[in-house]
Amino acid sequence: LSGNDLTLLPDNGLSALRSLSALHLQRNLLKEIADRAFVGLGTLETLNLADNKLTALTPELFVSSRKIRQVYLQNNSLSVLAPGVFEGLDRLETLDLSHNQLTSVWVKRDTFAGQVRLVVLNLGHNQLSKVDQHVFKGLYSLQILNLEHNAIELIADGAFGDLKNLHALFLSHNRLRQVEPYHFSELYVLHQLILESNQIAYIHERAFENLTHLHDLSLNDNRLEEIPSGMKSLKFLQSLDLGKNQIAEINNASFEGLEELMGLRLVDNQIREISRDTFFALSTIHVLNLASNRIRHIDQSAFSSNPTLRAIRLDNNELEDVSGVFTSLSSLVYLNISDNRIAWFDYSHYPHSLEWLDIHKNNISELGNRYDVGTWFLLKMLDVSHNRLREINASSFPRNIETILLNNNELEEIAPETFTGKENIIKVVLYGNRLRRIEMASLALTPMPDTRVLPEFYLGDNLIHCDCTMEWLQRINELAYLRQYPQVKDLDSVQCTMEHERGEQRRPLMSMRASEFLCRYDSHCFATCHCCDFDACDCKMACPDRCSCYHDTAWESNIVDCGSAGLSLVPAKIPMDATDIYLDGNNLGALGSHVFIGKKKLKALFLNGSRIESLNNKTFAGIPALEVLHLESNGLEMLTGAEFEQLRELKELYLHQNALTAIGNKSFLYQKSLEVLTLSNNRLVGLKPWELLPAGSSDRVTLNGNQLDCGCDTMPRLLEWLDRQFRNMSRTEPPVSELRCSKDVFLPDAISRCDQQQHQPRGGSGSGATGGGGVPVATPTVQRTIIDEDFIDYLPLLIAVLAGLLLTVLLVTLVLIFRQDVYLWAHSRYGVRLCKDPLSALERCEDNEKLYDAYFVYSAADADMVSGPIGQELEHHGYGMCLHYRDVHGTASFLGDSMQSAADASRKLILFISVKFLQLEWSQPEFRAALQAVLELVRPSRRKQRLILITSVPGAMLSMDPIMDILARTCTVISWDDRRFWDKLRFAMPDIGKGDPVNKSSHRKNINIRYTPAPTNNLMVGGGGAPSAPSATTWPKRLNSEVCIQQQQHHHLAHHQQPYPVPQPRTSMGHGSTYNTEDDDGPSTAASSPQYEAPTHPGGVYPGSHLHPVQYQHSVGTGVGQPHIPSSQSPHLPQTMPHPHHHHHHHPHHHHHHHPGGGGGAGGPGAPNFNCATGTLGHVYSTIPEPQYNQSIHSSSSIGGSQSQHQQQQHQQQQGQPHLPAAGSSRLLPPNGDHGNRPYFV
Repeated sequence: LSGNDLTLLPDNGLSALRSLSALHLQRNLLKEIADRAFVGLGTLETLNLADNKLTALTPELFVSSRKIRQVYLQNNSLSVLAPGVFEGLDRLETLDLSHNQLTSVWVKRDTFAGQVRLVVLNLGHNQLSKVDQHVFKGLYSLQILNLEHNAIELIADGAFGDLKNLHALFLSHNRLRQVEPYHFSELYVLHQLILESNQIAYIHERAFENLTHLHDLSLNDNRLEEIPSGMKSLKFLQSLDLGKNQIAEINNASFEGLEELMGLRLVDNQIREISRDTFFALSTIHVLNLASNRIRHIDQSAFSSNPTLRAIRLDNNELEDVSGVFTSLSSLVYLNISDNRIAWFDYSHYPHSLEWLDIHKNNISELGNRYDVGTWFLLKMLDVSHNRLREINASSFPRNIETILLNNNELEEIAPETFTGKENIIKVVLYGNRLRRIEMASLALTPMPDTRVLPEFYLGDNLIHCDCTMEWLQRINELAYLRQYPQVKDLDSVQCTMEHERGEQRRPLMSMRASEFLCRYDSHCFATCHCCDFDACDCKMACPDRCSCYHDTAWESNIVDCGSAGLSLVPAKIPMDATDIYLDGNNLGALGSHVFIGKKKLKALFLNGSRIESLNNKTFAGIPALEVLHLESNGLEMLTGAEFEQLRELKELYLHQNALTAIGNKSFLYQKSLEVLTLSNNRLVGLKPWELLPAGSSDRVTLNGNQLDCGCDTMPRLLEWLDRQFRNMSRTEPPVSELRCSKDVFLPDAISRCDQQQHQPRGGSGSGATGGGGVPVATPTVQRTIIDEDFIDYLPLLIAVLAGLLLTVLLVTLVLIFRQDVYLWAHSRYGVRLCKDPLSALERCEDNEKLYDAYFVYSAADADMVSGPIGQELEHHGYGMCLHYRDVHGTASFLGDSMQSAADASRKLILFISVKFLQLEWSQPEFRAALQAVLELVRPSRRKQRLILITSVPGAMLSMDPIMDILARTCTVISWDDRRFWDKLRFAMPDIGKGDPVNKSSHRKNINIRYTPAPTNNLMVGGGGAPSAPSATTWPKRLNSEVCIQQQQHHHLAHHQQPYPVPQPRTSMGHGSTYNTEDDDGPSTAASSPQYEAPTHPGGVYPGSHLHPVQYQHSVGTGVGQPHIPSSQSPHLPQTMPHPHHHHHHHPHHHHHHHPGGGGGAGGPGAPNFNCATGTLGHVYSTIPEPQYNQSIHSSSSIGGSQSQHQQQQHQQQQGQPHLPAAGSSRLLPPNGDHGNRPYFV
């Protein structure tokens, strides 16, 4: 019946419940219980009357219920207990009378008489003032007695004498002043004694003499000034609390006899020093709490006798140095030394077992790690907040760390890879520091498995300087798929300062656009030209004198700020790709014509406050993309009408606070997108806004401060314009009510005046429609035009024509909007290409003569995908494909020429952009420079037709690299997961028609072409002749790039260090090497084109040999000049090309370690050198985790035996290379079972 509103239990109310064993009446409103309320409840065992309003219990209440075991009466208002109320309850075990108003007057010798089985008695939170000698007499079974929160001042001699089985005694929060020997002398089995929050200042030395089994003693919050000497007899004491006393000194004799003590609490005392062997007697102590004292010094050997210590608290003291204090504690797990004055920290001063370290609120400026604690330091949680740290790096934290609190320091720098290698990291708090810039690599992590939750970082309350290097921070949570960057949980609270200090100085990071992350620059080359270091290079843009220039990451925003620079002329060499120009606050006077010509990307122009007096009709010529123009606060007097004629995209025009007296009617005629026009505070008189601006053409127009034409004859047109322009605005409210008319009359007054004139009678006193002489007088009757009946006959035809025109316009509009889908549908369904490539006849002719339809560049890790599904599908449809890792090989020095030759022989260039490609190939300088050199030769206007990007990565990842971002915006991009991928790819590929001179599909089916550069020696043309080295101009180089390549390729690298599988020179065994083109179907019909093939041998590659440059013959025409094959060789022999790493040390005479001045090999004198310009921002994909995959090579046979394999392994171990699997492994074979015609490299 608990939780109700019962106020009374009547007599015999429950008498029918003869078998009732538990009655719950707690949380009611009981004030009275009748004497016979429990009559008939002979089997009742549990009675709960807690949380009621009982004030007294009658003597005969429990007469009929003698079997009760548990009675709960706490939280009532009992102040009277009738004598003998519990008499007869000889089975009672638990009695709770706490939280009442009982006094010592009613709790006396007869209150608990006869309760021989009582085990638990709770009298806490009452008003007892003393413990009488006989109040607990006879309670032999009592084990727990709670007397806390009373007002007990006196304990009578022998008051607990009969409590032989008492285990726990609670006397806290009373008024005891001293502990005498007789208080607890007979409590032989007492385990727990709680005396905290009394006024105890004295404890007799024999007070605890008989408490031989005491385990827990609490004297917290008393008035003790020294460690009580009487505790020496407590041999089995395990926990001692002496906190919040007035103890000023402890020594090695203070704790004698406490041999089993495990926990000691001395918090909030007056201790100043811990001397040597202070705790010598505490050989088993585990927890020591010395917080909130005044300790200034701890001897280094203070804890040397306590090897079992696991937790120490020394926070809120006055310590300045703890070097060597804890090093001997090999079991220490928890250490809190926060809120001290420690200035020097090094991990070597703390035990390796430490897992939880709190050193916050000290004066630490550096996290020292002199001896590199490494992985054997077990620290998991480090709180170093509220210190003076200025920088952190990888050595600042041990590798097992999980939680780092670094908030509220003075951090200005986080070194790259600070958190790399911390594989268990869970949480890092960095808010409240002075971080201005953070490198992306500074937050990089060791790649996390998908099963783990990414760590949480907190960066709030740092004023980040958001220049162009910080754009990544806004998108860091989008990089979760990389599994190597944390989740920043408080990005919404990160504030930014701006590099360009116009407008708001502080802005939330997440509210910024990508174009607002700016960096300052002095000069640059914009993306569509190849810059040089000479002044004659007209595409090199320099920031004008007395100006500041800024750009964003992708150079889509280029701001030139020449504001308040004291200029009298517009600077002549403003960068051509500027998007925002500030010229405000200067003294420009009259602006001439074409002063901004060529700024085709200009979006915003600020000329306000520059004392401009006049504009030329061609002042703004050549800036067609301008959207915002500020001309306010100048001295303009007139606009003739042609000043803004070429600004067709203008959206905002500010002309307020000038001296305009006249504006031509066509001044704003061509601004169809105008949204804001301010003309306020000029000198315009008789202004007719309906002639300047059609109603509704601008969302916001300000005209106040001028004088409108408010004549009664023009008033209807003015009001109609105002109603359309200022929708839902009353004419009596601003801004309409603030408009003025001629003679300085407000518009509402002019409207009233015209209304009065309209209602005044006209001419004499006549009335009606005729005058006094019967002459008709015009009335304001609406005249209706009568439609000619002949016109009605043509009305249906007119409606049909208009409907047809409307339908045609709608269809054309839909086709224009969805034209790409229409083109794709027509090509995939009917093979019809509605939009032809804009090629000249010469270009089309050259294109048709090329050997391949496409050159495919991809990552070696994606070879299975490209040569499998994609390559096979395209070749099945008749396309001739040149696959990079299948058909093109070259050394690092010749890689650029090899790739260029392949690109020149192909009509299209396809790049397969995957995470592996960005991690591996694109991150290698040689490959990157070679591919950029190929891309340079493609004109920007032809990129859409020539280059195809197949991407399997998010667009945000591509935008992180400037070059990839440019390619993604200027080339044909096809997503690998696009549902119409194949249709789009075939549409982007060239058409295969009757005009093609060769059938590339059948030709490509069996060809095994290799593109390698011409060797530097032993090169025979036409099957014989003297050796000739190709000149540096063998492959043409044209400069037409959008990026700068400045990576120097060194041609002196040893060939075993080059990352690309290439054929190496070897000595021919009895036969001169011959250029060989294999075609199983007969003579080649291809046009004359150099094709370089690795030489073959009937038995594969000679063991231990190198491959030498080959001789070749040209095959010209059809059926003429068939490949020359030595007699000892078959034209259909399998070809095997060994990896250059594989045979480096097998031949005793061919060790190609090149040195300066040495010749031969891949880096010989004939090798071309590259000196290209490359980006200087650092590669943004360098922190992407590199996959662990085996680099394998293909071998057609087991020639060389185990000895060769052993030498290979030994050489690779010396060179620090991974061990390659032995020949014959399933991973060494090419896909699709093609084991003979081409090598396959993993």
